[in-house]
Amino acid sequence: MQKIIADQKIFRDELLKCSTSIEGKIEKILPKNFTDSRLIEAMRYCILSNGKRIRPFLVLSSAKMFNVSQEQALNTAIAIEFIHTYSLIHDDLPAMDDDDMRRGRLSCHKQFDEATAILAGDAFLTYAFEILSDSETHEDPAVRCQLISAIAKSSGFRGMVGGQMIDLENCDQKISSEQIAKLHRLKTGELFMCSVESGAILGNASNMERKALRNFAHDLGLAFQIKDDILDHCDNDNAKADHNSNSSIVKTIGLANAKQRLELLKSQAITHLSIFDSRSKSLTKLAEFVVSRDR
Repeated sequence: MQKIIADQKIFRDELLKCSTSIEGKIEKILPKNFTDSRLIEAMRYCILSNGKRIRPFLVLSSAKMFNVSQEQALNTAIAIEFIHTYSLIHDDLPAMDDDDMRRGRLSCHKQFDEATAILAGDAFLTYAFEILSDSETHEDPAVRCQLISAIAKSSGFRGMVGGQMIDLENCDQKISSEQIAKLHRLKTGELFMCSVESGAILGNASNMERKALRNFAHDLGLAFQIKDDILDHCDNDNAKADHNSNSSIVKTIGLANAKQRLELLKSQAITHLSIFDSRSKSLTKLAEFVVSRDR
């Protein structure tokens, strides 16, 4: 147990280092003083909050495996984090999940108002693709087009947005574990897969390498959501656990089976990385962290 706690602390330090790099870059590209100051204020409020930055970590880690420059990796990581933040802002709205809190403080529409929250989300989504299309992200237009295509598919009706729709459509219904897995693959897993594949796209990796990374992230994304469900289930004070019980794998298959599936997904995820040898050490650590974290 002490080793797990120590390993968690070491890895949290790695995530913190990633967050520091991301936030330093965001400070440069998201101006404090702008004509639409309330919009920028809302965007900065949401993006510069206490998130784990797992998606940017996936981008930076995979990019490092293929010797991609830090500047290119950071640009791509920030674009994906902008898309993730847009999704959180919109998911919290009354018409969606109707959540008043996000990351320990008021959600965007509660801190500002619904209209500002909608526009802040829109601004993040469009700014993400502005960044991806810039030559600083990659000098080769073909690579930039690949990035844009992959991220757009993972963010839209084939991925994250499609998953949110399934969640909304089934909010008052009991759904099977297979349906829950599909929901989480789309809503969470697709952006995980795209994040880790983005580093490989930047580095002109082979199709085999890209597939291995996507398979890793597929299992990681499901493991991440199952771990969240387990933590929510074990936290009696967490009102959100009941609010989202229809999509909780724990409520569907039970706590013991959920823990067993979590360990299986972790093992599978790590196995997918075997073709990279020691280059994938950071991603292996991430898989270990996801299943052992306390929040």
